[in-house]
Amino acid sequence: MSKQDLNRRSFLKAAAAMGVIASVRPVKDALAELLTPVGGQESLWISGNKLNYRRDGMAKVTGQKVFAIDLRAKDMPGWPEQQSHALTIHIPRADRIYEGLDLSVLEGCQPDVLIDAETLAADGLVMPESSFYGDFFLKKGQLSPMLGQPVAIGIWHDYEKFRVANQRLRFNDAIFRFGAEAKQPARTPYGAARYVRVQGDDVYGEDKFSAMKNTAVWPKLDEQGVHWPDQNHPAFGALMAESARIQAEMKQPKDGLRSFARKYYSQSVEHMAMEMENGLAWYSRDTGVMHLVAGTQAPYSAAEHIMHMMKDSRLPLKELDYISSYTVGYGQKEHQPFPFYVALTSLYAQGRPVRLALDRWKHFQFALKRHAFDTESAISVDKDGKFHAFTCNMVGDGGGVANFSASVGQVAVTAAQSIYYFPESDLSEQVNTSIGVTAGSFRGYGTIQSMGATEMLVDEIAHEIGMDAIELRKRNVMQSSMKNTQGASPAGQMRIGEILDLAAKDPMWIERDKRKADYEARNPGMRYGIGFGAVQKDFGTGAEAAIVQIEVTPEGRIKMRHLTTEVGTGSTTAQLLVTEPFLGRPADEVDFAVNHWDNMPLHTKDEPYTTPQAKEDELAKDPTWVPRMVSPVSASNSAYFFSHATQQAAQLLLKLCLWPAAQSLWSGKAGGDGQITGSATTEAMLEWRGRMLVAEGMEPLSLERLAARAHELGMVTGVCVHTFNRWAWAKADFTVEGKKFQALVDALSVQYGKGASDAKKAAMKHGGYAFIARDKVYYPPVQRTNAGTVYYAPCATMVELAVSTGTGKVQLLSHKTWLECGTQIVPELVSGQIQGGVAMGIGHALYEDLPLHEDGPGNGKWGLSRYHVPRASEVAVWTCEGHVLPPLSRTDPPKGMAEVILIPVMAACVNAVAHATGKRFYATPVTPEKIKEAL
Repeated sequence: MSKQDLNRRSFLKAAAAMGVIASVRPVKDALAELLTPVGGQESLWISGNKLNYRRDGMAKVTGQKVFAIDLRAKDMPGWPEQQSHALTIHIPRADRIYEGLDLSVLEGCQPDVLIDAETLAADGLVMPESSFYGDFFLKKGQLSPMLGQPVAIGIWHDYEKFRVANQRLRFNDAIFRFGAEAKQPARTPYGAARYVRVQGDDVYGEDKFSAMKNTAVWPKLDEQGVHWPDQNHPAFGALMAESARIQAEMKQPKDGLRSFARKYYSQSVEHMAMEMENGLAWYSRDTGVMHLVAGTQAPYSAAEHIMHMMKDSRLPLKELDYISSYTVGYGQKEHQPFPFYVALTSLYAQGRPVRLALDRWKHFQFALKRHAFDTESAISVDKDGKFHAFTCNMVGDGGGVANFSASVGQVAVTAAQSIYYFPESDLSEQVNTSIGVTAGSFRGYGTIQSMGATEMLVDEIAHEIGMDAIELRKRNVMQSSMKNTQGASPAGQMRIGEILDLAAKDPMWIERDKRKADYEARNPGMRYGIGFGAVQKDFGTGAEAAIVQIEVTPEGRIKMRHLTTEVGTGSTTAQLLVTEPFLGRPADEVDFAVNHWDNMPLHTKDEPYTTPQAKEDELAKDPTWVPRMVSPVSASNSAYFFSHATQQAAQLLLKLCLWPAAQSLWSGKAGGDGQITGSATTEAMLEWRGRMLVAEGMEPLSLERLAARAHELGMVTGVCVHTFNRWAWAKADFTVEGKKFQALVDALSVQYGKGASDAKKAAMKHGGYAFIARDKVYYPPVQRTNAGTVYYAPCATMVELAVSTGTGKVQLLSHKTWLECGTQIVPELVSGQIQGGVAMGIGHALYEDLPLHEDGPGNGKWGLSRYHVPRASEVAVWTCEGHVLPPLSRTDPPKGMAEVILIPVMAACVNAVAHATGKRFYATPVTPEKIKEAL
């Protein structure tokens, strides 16, 4: 099973193989009243082409049930109203053998059902992909591999007893029976990789060595650790020889070079999503039917895993109705095991609906965390401030279960170069096991840890060599067409240099010495500092796929079906507006979180990273094969990758429907000469003005007229496209109604209007659409997987703060953020992302911290009473600014930017504290205690 999201077709195929009638549907299909506020005010979200508020805004502020945590059994049509309540029990230590539970403290409030490892063994139930997700429960007689591992789930049919039981069990370690002390066994690291690059004779020419040209280095892993290959290895030997040379020269630099090496630590952090892990399920053993409501960023993967969980058990599963709701989790809910616990609990709820939800304490104890990393970074620089070489070694703590640790490590270290160009580099990473709470996907995906360290090192180098810190950055910034540390050239114009120019001219930066002197003179006992950080963050996974359908009704209404689901970023609102440049206005009717794509009869094994080139070339000859069907909402992918699919669908509808309809109308009723005769009007001249299609002096045409003519003549009136990106877009040749063209899609289906011929109607046999077999397809080479990334969004932040010499407390005075994200789809949503990202980065820099092991959240004693999330007063909410660079052209695509914003502010805060105190800090968060000790 893939760790990425699956598509409906492969999901149904798997369901059929297991004899299960399965469906995944959005919660709005289960609750007809969703997004229908009192008084029908939902129509007010947009006026003409102007957005008034996000599409789901009214539903949220009026308290409608859009999140899983809002829902109860009585809200679900057809469910019994009376529900049971369940809670998980997590072991608080990992140094003694677990011998079982003693729940005598619950006298009078014992659970009606208690589920543990023995229960599951008797019924043949196992965690799907336990190497990725871990085991459901710790068995008696075993040592827990981690703190916070569940040992049981209790179910109560009476809410009052459940409430009392929950109070008695909280913080009560006496309920666990422990045996002898035991030592954790050695375990294999979750992953490790090395990326070596040496520039060729030309900065823009072919590299001597790189992952893109050659390969990444994959070491042997076992219980003794990481074993890097030697210089005689047939595949990796030459790269390892270069690695050794670069490392040696960093320790003993060549003449004219100085090297700066530092060690950094980035802490474990809680996601702090306001919606904690929760779910609602109802299962009947008599019928074998399971209904489940859960919030996840990857619903098909979760649903398929549930089927596999039950495949070999003695409990029947004949039908699965998985209802996916809104959720917010900053990646925490991408591939988390909690939905499986919800499904498992329903199997033992004795036919009653049951709700399983973590409270804040247990969410700290069990939900995924951000990886802690120890990082050693070094840069060699010449007398003019030009960087020569860069080395970085990152060692992460992945906690007790693998999850995405291997991937996070790779993304982290390949991003470590930040905005800079290095002629040669040697980057390595490994992520180890521990007894800590499992670390997984989190906003930033390892890059706040790596780029934050690089920005702190660059700032210190500038100070040491006596150069302005922004000037040093400008001298080394990556220019367009230069290569990243994997040997790939980033796509498009690199605009971080423009941001550096703006920051260098900002009064806060120019006057920083005077401001420092003035502030400290006015405020005895306070130290003033200004700090700066600049980064560029990739977006996408290197294998992004999407499906979008757009059609026009005979009345001229635009209807869209889209795969994107709402996870708090406003993607459902944004995608509505993407059609405007091509169709003259936003879509009128939209169905989001669509998982049913019968009009796109495609198949895939979903192996876009591992299929050999020769095999992919053979598979691509089948016009119904694609490398991947759809992607989950993750990796800041919606703005660029999903919008591309929406744009392609809208553009093809213009090309295949509206342009021919316009030609027909401009030619006259009888198809004669008409007004278009003698003109040089082409498709490229088409544009929308005031919701009217115009071109070269022709009569302006409304969408209503165009749609009516297209339907009347049986033209194309709907298109459904599939897109795929492997750090470049797939494209294909098609022929529709005798017209040959190429589009940046790899699959296409069309719908014909009501006046279509019998032959056209007969062709629409796939969900009311006719599948157009591509003539030829051009997929990006498999080798591009080694690129690491080519799509970047740049961002920089400048922070002004003050430090109390008496208490060490930091007070943020103001901050400015500069961002380049291409064409903004919804500027208000971009502003919201800037505000939230900056606050999260400030938290990482100054406040938020989780100890890793025995004293950490796995012991069950962590909550908001101990965990410091920054408040409004601590993020300079009234003195912050955000500036977005205008696009270079009207065709600039939007860029994924939800992650990049949290990174530079973290480094800027630490650099500002250094400017204020004269002391460098190498571990986050920079707390008052650390500052007092340094002073």
